[in-house]
Amino acid sequence: MTRAGLAGGLVVTLLACTIASVALGVRDISLSDILAALGGSTETASQAAAYVRVPRTVLAALVGASLAIAGACMQAVTRNPLADPGIFGVLSGAALAVVSVLAFTPLTQPWALMSAACFGAGMAAGFVYALGRGAGGLQLALAGAATSAALGSVVSAIALPRSQTLDAFRFWLVGSVGGAQWNVLAIAAPVLLFAGAVAWASARGLNSLALGDAAATALGDSAARVRLISTLAAVVLCGVSTALAGPIAFVGLVVPHVIRLVSGPDHRWLIPLSALGGACLLIAADVVGRLIAQPSEIAVGVITPLIGAPTFIWIVRSKKVRGL
Repeated sequence: MTRAGLAGGLVVTLLACTIASVALGVRDISLSDILAALGGSTETASQAAAYVRVPRTVLAALVGASLAIAGACMQAVTRNPLADPGIFGVLSGAALAVVSVLAFTPLTQPWALMSAACFGAGMAAGFVYALGRGAGGLQLALAGAATSAALGSVVSAIALPRSQTLDAFRFWLVGSVGGAQWNVLAIAAPVLLFAGAVAWASARGLNSLALGDAAATALGDSAARVRLISTLAAVVLCGVSTALAGPIAFVGLVVPHVIRLVSGPDHRWLIPLSALGGACLLIAADVVGRLIAQPSEIAVGVITPLIGAPTFIWIVRSKKVRGL
């Protein structure tokens, strides 16, 4: 399949997933009601339901795309096929920062939570990179997994004794797109789009980095600058996504790997195609979580590990990773 064909297929899949996300649920909604809801009408129950599902779908698309881009950047920067925001503890660091702000400060504004999440994500990423400096890919992944587990324990230790905090963010703690609001998306979307654009603008440098630092320098790219810019973009993408939907793991691992197998390692294509694939994956996972547990739902953060864990095992068992 050509890259253009893959892009077209992903766009069609994204449109189909979007329609399914808005139309399917406890109450199925007709296309006419969906169109009416997009126009702002909430006269009928179906239109009201569609009006609630539209921002949820937009949030799932934004978060899925952001995490997939972040995963592609982290894999390129570390030259590690196991790199993933969840496995490396970046999402847990962001979650710890958000929970700490909610538990110990009166701040609840979206900008405060997003800023805290970006700070926590950056600190976790820096710690794991420093801890695994000079180590192989598998050792770095193990250091990240240990860090993620430790940070997750601290999150639980803070949230569990504070029932009010836990009740308000129970679904957020496992990863959920059910609390989407237009006013929050209006703040977050420009930040995510800008960070995604920065990551894409770094694609040429990431291609050079794959050849080694010396080769990147010979090609006119500063390896340190490419790493810094790409890592900052990934941290912002992970931090804001976590503030919006909680820690959702494995999207950044699965999607770039699948896209790379089909389209090749050129990051000029890998990053935008991963964004489309991540959006499709998270919307589809959200739809599945809603349909299999009606009238309740299963949070999307529970569905994605069911897809990501087997992929992680397959990658670890592959010859490429065993040789790291």
